[in-house]
Amino acid sequence: MQTIFDSKTLPVAKRREAWQDAICEIYLRVDCAIKPQTDYDGFVRETRLGGITLTDTLGSPQIVQRHKRHIARIEKDCYYMGLVQRGIGQIRQAGSLLTLHPGRGALYYASEPYEIRCDDTMHCFWIEIPRQVFADRFDSGHPPLTAHLNSSRGLGRIAVEFCGALISETASLDPQTRERLGEQLMDILALAMSAEPDRQPADEFNLKLARLRSVKSYIEAHLSDPDLTLRRIAAQNGISLRYLHQLFRPTNMSVTEWLRLRRLQHSYDLLASPRHAARSITEIAYSMGFSSSSHFSNLFRAEFGVRPSDVRGTAFPPGPSSKASPIADGTA
Repeated sequence: MQTIFDSKTLPVAKRREAWQDAICEIYLRVDCAIKPQTDYDGFVRETRLGGITLTDTLGSPQIVQRHKRHIARIEKDCYYMGLVQRGIGQIRQAGSLLTLHPGRGALYYASEPYEIRCDDTMHCFWIEIPRQVFADRFDSGHPPLTAHLNSSRGLGRIAVEFCGALISETASLDPQTRERLGEQLMDILALAMSAEPDRQPADEFNLKLARLRSVKSYIEAHLSDPDLTLRRIAAQNGISLRYLHQLFRPTNMSVTEWLRLRRLQHSYDLLASPRHAARSITEIAYSMGFSSSSHFSNLFRAEFGVRPSDVRGTAFPPGPSSKASPIADGTA
């Protein structure tokens, strides 16, 4: 694959601006809103399969919008298919709300205004598909744009696994072979979308998503409480402990992992802030619910790759080593 962008090749302070300039303005032609204090962690890699472009992306929390002024500068007439590997996203277009998560993909039209919201880091395969060529594969003359694709089983799962293989294996293939593989990918996607639709009601999933946001907001407000347990979180939000675990299942991160990550990230902010320079590392660790300074230091170094003392007074935090980087008001 060709690497279009990789944040790790840039200084931390330049990553957010570089993403907005290179990717949003030139590569995608969209507006992109990222929290100012967020260190951008992400990459864009693509492979061409004839008329199809398959992109493997990792992106930090953001809101992406394509407006009419962007569309006027777009020469391609195509669809986008999103197949999420990690995280949750939402697409709004023409009055419809499509939710993306591992197990659920969605198709939308690139030449109409849309908004994509990702509240946490999201790893996703995006497929750019020529509109007319793909539409001709459906008896109705067009694909169902407001339907979800169940990518957890059947043809939908085959499509995801096929994309993974294409991403890792096509670099050494000749253009003619890549073009044939692109045609096969379109066939699989069309068959998957023509099959029985995903029966999970959208209202049910959106209710769970809203509940997850509420739970995360509660956790965020009580990060400094050393007695914040999973049972207490569940009780205070009026849900069972089992349901609490179910809410976090699509995020690929347990409740405990998310709580620990948010405490570590907030600790980083406190350590890096000049306003808290007089506070000791131990004091900051205790204020974020950690009961042992040595345990805190070990967790901190495992997550960020540096010691707590290394970040005193720095302006920009590094991206997490291997996990998602959720923002306070979002959901995974």
